[in-house]
Amino acid sequence: MQQLSPMDAAFVYMETPSTPMHIGSLAIYDPSTSPNGKLRFKEVLAFIESRLDGAWAFRRRLVRVPFDLDHPYWIEDPEFDLEYHVRHIALPEPGDWRQLCILAARLHGRALDLTKPLWEFTVIEGLDNIEGLPKGCIAILSKVHHAAIDGMSGVEITTAVHDVTPDLPERQFDMEWKPDNKPADAELLVRAQINAVRQPFKMADIVARSIPGLAKAGAGLLTRDLKLPVRGTAPNTLFNRTVSSHRVFDGVRFDLDEIKAIKAGIGGATVNDVVLSIFGGGLRKYLISKNDLPKDEMTAMAPISVRAEDQKADLGNQVSAMIVGLGTHIEDAVERLEHVHDAAQKSKELTNAIGARNLSRMSGMTPGALMGLGARLYARAGLANAHSPAYNCVVTNVPGPPMDIYFAGARLIEQFGVGPIFDGMGLINIVYSSGGTLTLSFTADRDAVSDPENYAAALRETFEELKAALAAPRPAKKKGAKRTAKKKEKAG
Repeated sequence: MQQLSPMDAAFVYMETPSTPMHIGSLAIYDPSTSPNGKLRFKEVLAFIESRLDGAWAFRRRLVRVPFDLDHPYWIEDPEFDLEYHVRHIALPEPGDWRQLCILAARLHGRALDLTKPLWEFTVIEGLDNIEGLPKGCIAILSKVHHAAIDGMSGVEITTAVHDVTPDLPERQFDMEWKPDNKPADAELLVRAQINAVRQPFKMADIVARSIPGLAKAGAGLLTRDLKLPVRGTAPNTLFNRTVSSHRVFDGVRFDLDEIKAIKAGIGGATVNDVVLSIFGGGLRKYLISKNDLPKDEMTAMAPISVRAEDQKADLGNQVSAMIVGLGTHIEDAVERLEHVHDAAQKSKELTNAIGARNLSRMSGMTPGALMGLGARLYARAGLANAHSPAYNCVVTNVPGPPMDIYFAGARLIEQFGVGPIFDGMGLINIVYSSGGTLTLSFTADRDAVSDPENYAAALRETFEELKAALAAPRPAKKKGAKRTAKKKEKAG
């Protein structure tokens, strides 16, 4: 029996009927590479069953402490039933991309059962009319609760159910699974009392570890060696309200080499800078079409992994975050990319000064009962509509394998991320890299984004504009132009 960390527990407390807190992906496979040239559902079940020892999350379930007086525990589920977690469905004809997106959004919008291991795979057939995909492809929509994994620890599940060859090699895993007995409430309450006695000492340790980083950041800001990447709170948009229980999903795909070519056009820029600027331009276009583009720059929260090399297989979340500007107030595509690159550098410098791991530790300072009560009151009172957001959306990057990988012999063609939204943050953008492809996908509240295909189109248009702008010769900037532009931005 293992207790959840404060950050993992927070994802349990944040869950409400309209805000299920699971993450996952929509992965598309070509079964023609499998040993029989196709995959039957019973073969999928048998394959997953043979890989259950490859990831701890498959057979562990939550046990909550009465009244949430302490954080929940993981136990090995004595009633584990594989067929509950692996489902099967098919698209009706014609089986096109829009139908797949609608189905993915509906499946993703349904909460996981918190009394069972917190994951589901849904095998989707009938993908016969999607541009760029061969007929007969299947998709797997995965859902895993955020309390169980973050983007990096999710690699353990991916590794367990994929191989680097299509011939179904035998795999040996170190895990030896044994079911646990569910602990009695009295035992959990005793543990909670012991942890309550220890809590002040834990908080003192967190504060002591955090002070040097906070002092370093404060000194850097005073001497102007460090600069704030954004100013205060983010502007209100249609994404920053209470959310419904309905979701939308869509995604676009780009050639990774083309993204890298764009990156090379701006000195020091990274692939992440290019992606952030594409999301910034896409949001600008989409919100202009809705007459909802704010004058102030929109910002995104970008998770940062603080997982060390020897912690890749550890359970739960080991992440911090930084706030980055998206350049939505800038029309020119190249200027926006330059601005995003500069803003991202400032965010990284400030986060490094404080210490990303220190920011992560601070999540352990709030008692579990207060976390749960606060989350429920915030949702019921609709408080997200009463204040400015800390940030407008989330942009998270999930690195994938650089080579072909196979699920039960079926080659992975491409993968799109799906993620959680919550009151005050109704849009999450996810970047997946796999082989030579980069996919940009998003999950949003249906009440805020009733036309997800238009936001997807705006992302494509922004990419094409950026590519064309960097390919064309640009006029040299006049001396002092950058300083004048900064003055104007400050005055605005």
